Amino acid sequence: MQELHLLCWVVLLGLGQACPEPCDCGEKCGFQIIDCSYRDLEAVPLDFPANVTTLSLSANRLPSLPEGAFREVPLLQSLWLAHNEIRTVAAGALASLGHLKNLDLSHNLISDFAWSDLHNLSALQLLKMDSNELTFIPHDAFRSLCALRSLQLNHNHLHTLAEGTFAPLTLLSHLQINDNPFDCTCSIMWFKTWALTTTTVSIPEQDKITCTSPHVLKGTPLNRLLPLPCSAPLVQLTYQPSQDGAELQPGFVLALHCDVEGQPAPQLHWHIQTSGGMVEIASPNVGADGHALPGSPAASSWPRFKAFANGSLLIPDFGKLEEGTYSCLATNELGSAESSVNVALATPGESGEDTLGHRLHGKTAEGKGCYTVDNEVQPSGPEDNVVIIYLSHTRGSEATAVGNRVSGQQPLGLLLLGQSLLLLFLASS
Repeated sequence: MQELHLLCWVVLLGLGQACPEPCDCGEKCGFQIIDCSYRDLEAVPLDFPANVTTLSLSANRLPSLPEGAFREVPLLQSLWLAHNEIRTVAAGALASLGHLKNLDLSHNLISDFAWSDLHNLSALQLLKMDSNELTFIPHDAFRSLCALRSLQLNHNHLHTLAEGTFAPLTLLSHLQINDNPFDCTCSIMWFKTWALTTTTVSIPEQDKITCTSPHVLKGTPLNRLLPLPCSAPLVQLTYQPSQDGAELQPGFVLALHCDVEGQPAPQLHWHIQTSGGMVEIASPNVGADGHALPGSPAASSWPRFKAFANGSLLIPDFGKLEEGTYSCLATNELGSAESSVNVALATPGESGEDTLGHRLHGKTAEGKGCYTVDNEVQPSGPEDNVVIIYLSHTRGSEATAVGNRVSGQQPLGLLLLGQSLLLLFLASS
């Protein structure tokens, strides 16, 4: 009923409006048509009749589509904008066209497109965006286009496609995506499988869907690309107490090690949540000597948290301010994985037994497993580890020595050094 009222309103309003001066208006087969093509226009005209259903602005000099550009024509079903000079389609430029079935934006210079506007165009059946300068498509760009039948994305600058990009297009029958400079790494292999074996969508000119990089694959059609060794990241945050007598000097250093697997090699980040806030570190932020790398956001040449290239994280001066949750996050083109450990330091001077007993009582009341260990960690459940450390004080010189050891290639796990230490692992994973 609401749509009927809207229709009546725009029809009555349209009867009283004249045709914009640079355009031709008419009716054909029940459609209200406005032709503004080949008029050398540099802006979308104003004062369109509200009942227009077909609008052509092709072959003009439009540089952009601003917000609300077509708010006057809510009943528009076909919009032709090919062969302009459009570089930017602003958010809200197309969002009001809920009845739109055909949209042609081909042969422009579009690099900045309001993909979110497509979420309102659920009636769309034809979308032409070929011959532009698009470099990416958001993974959810087409989530509302369940009526779309033809999609043209050829002759753009697309390097990759997010897995599942075309999954919402359940009625899609025709897809053109040739002549894009695809980076043929693991992130594109899903599309090869989908195009060759999964979908029934017609994809013409597949020999022109080729690789541009890496260099050894340049010019290779995607449908002839050999399988690549690809795997999503796997991480394991390992730790083991160590009491090497040669290293037991006054002071305390905490070290964690994140074992990472995956192809292509994942990028490693550390997320450290303490009472002072969240610290995010892209690994590595220090070199093998423990000094901050050039361009690193570390505050000094000896940063508070040292992330080494081999996956180790060193906290040279661990204290109450460094208590919190330490997480290593590995990400590559196929996904991400994360592992975490909670670290707490007992108050200096407090009895180690009292501290552990208090923590143990609290966790036991929650029905969670508990282990005390000497030199071996045995996880008991799916939750984060809770590591409680009882220690007196720290000293920087020993931290430097240990930092140089952690930068080596062997995994060190969790290294705890000090005058006295006591560990409790609760609800481990």
